Amino acid sequence: MATDGSHASSGPVWDDRPWAPLPQLREQVDARICVVGLGASGLTAVGELLDLGVDVVGVDAAGAGSGAAGRNGGFLLAGTADFFHHTAAQLGADRAAALYRLTLDHLDRIWLETPQAMRRTGSLRIAVDPDEVADCRAQIAAMQQASLPVEPYAGREGPGLLFPMDACSQPLRRCRVLAGRARMRGARLYEHSPAIQIAGNRVVTPRGEVQCDAVIVAVDGGIERVLPELAGRARTARLQVVATAPAPEVDVPRPVYARWGLEYWQQLPDKRVVLGGFRDLGGEAEWTDEAVPTAPVQLELERFLR
Repeated sequence: MATDGSHASSGPVWDDRPWAPLPQLREQVDARICVVGLGASGLTAVGELLDLGVDVVGVDAAGAGSGAAGRNGGFLLAGTADFFHHTAAQLGADRAAALYRLTLDHLDRIWLETPQAMRRTGSLRIAVDPDEVADCRAQIAAMQQASLPVEPYAGREGPGLLFPMDACSQPLRRCRVLAGRARMRGARLYEHSPAIQIAGNRVVTPRGEVQCDAVIVAVDGGIERVLPELAGRARTARLQVVATAPAPEVDVPRPVYARWGLEYWQQLPDKRVVLGGFRDLGGEAEWTDEAVPTAPVQLELERFLR
């Protein structure tokens, strides 16, 4: 399979439709709440505030979904960041199961909100060695005990687990749909308006300012820049994703993640394959907010595709 674009290209594979840019904040505005960051989390917060009848302003350093929210692998997986049995060991089985069911409910909500940006396909966790096979066995036992949806899997990808309620998404499309919908409902959203200072009820951007009662910071990557007080406690990791040209000879019906989730791939409706991972092989250099592909990780991604 041929990769799509050069090593220097960092444009998202998801940018497949025209989009009218949001305005830049160029004045002082007042609002009840200011949301900093217009990725999926920030736009969801904006929508919730609108549901509550709250006057809201949102600002982003680039644009809606322009960061990791619109450049990720497009997986929508139920549960927490840890595998279920690991979460249960930390929080208790009942609390872990309640959290898992909450995320299942949220997947349903995403489907109802933006069906044009989601496919309910299920997902696969594939084990690559005996230790991971054993971990999959522990995971399915814990999930079955909690009556959560999971099935054993053995296929051409390898042994593992099938999660039938998971999904894949078109993440940039989802962000843009949410942003457009929020603006039609009265939210004031601005791009190219980074929060260079957040002080109490005041958010300062290079050419404007928001006076508000409260601020919601919905930023992941680069949060140590937005909130300097987190420097030393939070740091940003680069995640590298590549896309192939259409590959009709390949059939990947659902998203797959392997090697403890460090590699992940899916096939889009147009038959392109999107692959991410191998960040651990890039070493300390991957702890950065520079959105530029690096040769060691790119080499491993292309080797995996072949």
